[in-house]
Amino acid sequence: MKLATLKDGTRDGQLIVVSRDLRTASIADGVVGTLQRALDDWTFYAPQLMDIYDALNAGRARNTFSFDPKSCMAPLPRAFQWADGSAYVNHVELVRRARNAEMPPEFWTDPLMYQGGSDDFIGPADDIVCATESYGIDFEAEVAVVTSDVHMAAMPDEALRSVRLLMLVNDVSLRNLIPAELAKGFGFFQSKPATAFSPVAVTPDELGDAWREGRVHRPMIVHWNGKKVGQPDCGTDMVFHFGQLIAHAAKTRNLRAGSIVGSGTISNKDAKRGYCCIAEKRCLETIEHGAPQTDFMKFGDSVKIEMFDEEGKSIFGAIDQAVVQPEH
Repeated sequence: MKLATLKDGTRDGQLIVVSRDLRTASIADGVVGTLQRALDDWTFYAPQLMDIYDALNAGRARNTFSFDPKSCMAPLPRAFQWADGSAYVNHVELVRRARNAEMPPEFWTDPLMYQGGSDDFIGPADDIVCATESYGIDFEAEVAVVTSDVHMAAMPDEALRSVRLLMLVNDVSLRNLIPAELAKGFGFFQSKPATAFSPVAVTPDELGDAWREGRVHRPMIVHWNGKKVGQPDCGTDMVFHFGQLIAHAAKTRNLRAGSIVGSGTISNKDAKRGYCCIAEKRCLETIEHGAPQTDFMKFGDSVKIEMFDEEGKSIFGAIDQAVVQPEH
């Protein structure tokens, strides 16, 4: 099943069901108005939404319309929880190698995770608004899951069963603000502006065999200014699967339905697969040449993040954003 949220002037938007080919959609207000409400009582609402989805795919649905990702908010425009991990330890290792820092051995056994701002997500075609290029504007292509309720101290296998939906993520980072923030010892805040998500969120069954062992086994395709810069496989080199990430987030607290847990930047050890964030490219350049040679994003730059199935069809739709200055 594929679900999206239309912009309607409200904070939480209007839930719609989208066809598998991402061409048509139907408003779900006859069943439930928002995705958060559906997640709050998933066992009741999901079968009804599935009926709409089946009708859409069979061409039997009523009151359908053409699906336009530009009219979408994030599937969950705001969430109770946004916890982003760093499951691809290769990415962390490269960053530390580039600055000649030791890699703590516990990074391979205990996930890194930060709690991001979840009150103001942006849609897949919304601009990345930034006051100045000097902040070091970077994209980060990731996968995220949306959970049902998860009780405190849930084990990874149990936590994995809580996954209700998957999405793609652009977890924008302002790289030049990060060092000073981390030096304070309290983690990210100003260096993490609004996060964007794919047009649709999909249930795990939509991925077929590509969803196994708590990982998505498909390439993440990233274009920067129209040029393909990355196609790493999301299932390769993912040290911590989503069950482990969710369990980590729930170690000392309950997670409520609608919590979002991210994978961190997709990264493969095979550098020929390209990169999902500019920082990783700069780290590789520093390791090889002694200094980075690639600049961060400029005003007018664009980034496109998408994933395709084995037949070349888009699964989630594309995150397609441009970097702009504030209007004021």
